[in-house]
Amino acid sequence: MLTTQIIETVVRAALTEDAPWGDITSELLIPESAYATARLAAREPGTFSGGAVFAAAMTLTDPAITVELAVADGDVFEAGDTLATVSGPARSVLQAERVALNLVQRMSGIATLTAQYVREAAHTSARIVDTRKTTPGLRAFERHAVRSGGGHNHRFSLSDAVMAKDNHLAVLTASSGLSVTDALLAVRAQLSHTTHLEVEVDRIDQIAPVLAAGVDTIMLDNFSIEELREGVAIIGGRAVVEASGNVNLSTVRHIAETGVDVISVGALTHSVRSLDLGLDVIVAGEPATP
Repeated sequence: MLTTQIIETVVRAALTEDAPWGDITSELLIPESAYATARLAAREPGTFSGGAVFAAAMTLTDPAITVELAVADGDVFEAGDTLATVSGPARSVLQAERVALNLVQRMSGIATLTAQYVREAAHTSARIVDTRKTTPGLRAFERHAVRSGGGHNHRFSLSDAVMAKDNHLAVLTASSGLSVTDALLAVRAQLSHTTHLEVEVDRIDQIAPVLAAGVDTIMLDNFSIEELREGVAIIGGRAVVEASGNVNLSTVRHIAETGVDVISVGALTHSVRSLDLGLDVIVAGEPATP
């Protein structure tokens, strides 16, 4: 969940990074008494995310800044739309501009891309989910953006669930001397009933021994469309089926139509393009006298 505490921690660090000793450009060029109103403008269509983050970048720079959001996270907008209006001391608005834009552009880019994937799979029951391929320090922001786009979140961290991949299984079976099934049964015996157990397989013949261990989710990694259909049939509803690998906007519809329950997409966060948004000053001058 994207809490106020998480937002403030990340945004404060970003603001400090960007202006560790102040904004010398604005301090030299802009009169201290100058006031500005600016609009967050969309240069291209998309899905919005990061309203609270954008506002925090402004108000943590200067509590005298006010932010009025014109859209909510998850809203779709068109090029030219005003997404928010900012008013306050001009120096402060200009100092906060880059950090505020960087974060809301990236989050809206993730939300927009996620919405495209969700639309491709909307005629099926498959969920589009993210992965741990997130920007270090920004995971909560990026995961929130995925939800803004209609997607879902995978495990948030290594502490949330057991997810055994090929390297885990190679070490586990070699060190224990047990079969995959027996090794996974031993793992299951140590887990709380509330802890989810997922196992990755990359071949059809690996499904049966993993399924025999009573796992909760089986990830079919880099399977062809035909192999995904076969894997879904073999599992037969006895575990959640996740598809991973070779997922893009050209393939996701076909993957969803195989009957898998979950499609994990690393591209939602690891290679997304930030959306083109801008902050345009529309009024500048001295503050009005009451």
